[in-house]
Amino acid sequence: MADPAIHTTPDEPRSPWLRSGFVLAAAFIGFVTVVAGAVIFTSDPSGRGDALTTSQPSVGRHSGPSSSAPSSGERCPKLPDNRQDVPTAAPRGVTWTLFGAVALPASEESGPAVTGQDVARCYARTPVGALLATSQISVRHVAAHDWRKVTRVQTVGAGRDAYIAGRTKAEKESPTNSDGGAHGQIAGFKFVTYDDSTAVIQTVWRYPDGGMQAATTTVLWRDGDWLLEYPAAPAAPIPVGSLAGYAEWGGV
Repeated sequence: MADPAIHTTPDEPRSPWLRSGFVLAAAFIGFVTVVAGAVIFTSDPSGRGDALTTSQPSVGRHSGPSSSAPSSGERCPKLPDNRQDVPTAAPRGVTWTLFGAVALPASEESGPAVTGQDVARCYARTPVGALLATSQISVRHVAAHDWRKVTRVQTVGAGRDAYIAGRTKAEKESPTNSDGGAHGQIAGFKFVTYDDSTAVIQTVWRYPDGGMQAATTTVLWRDGDWLLEYPAAPAAPIPVGSLAGYAEWGGV
């Protein structure tokens, strides 16, 4: 049975990325830490064919097809993916790399095309590009060492500035527990809506105790890339009992 500390409680923040197991302990409204721990996987135990590469030993290491750090005003390269069909099964050609202890997906065709220590950006303007963007950014803006940079560069919305201010204040006032713990992993997805400017996606996260939650996120096409929307009141994740109705997808 998982540590009770990872379970969702009414006092947890509403952001779906600060929920049980994914990030643990007490800094932002009593519930933010960095993702910690080095776990090495050399194959995909699910047998779905997406390879999981070696882990990064700590938050802030890169994952993805390029290691070029983004610079201010740098335009994204054109990616070969131009498919506009919304996937209902695991996309092909995806590899998985651990960012801290959370497996994140990347694709040579769909992105991220430019990846630094914390920011992974430049996704195809396609459904698969949007799916990869929401997976990467939703983890990195919480778990990256320079989470402020990720949040400023790759999120938009009425809740962004309040998140930065609240978490910054809380981190100054409270010690951060970085002793690791249990982490949720991507287990599946479902597109709610998609067009070439907005994608709404439900991602299912599976936790070590076997419990699963579905978090709904939105990415918006802005200035040549997908950005994660951070609303003023993010919707709480919902428990799900199975992956029925979702495409099974994950690296762990």
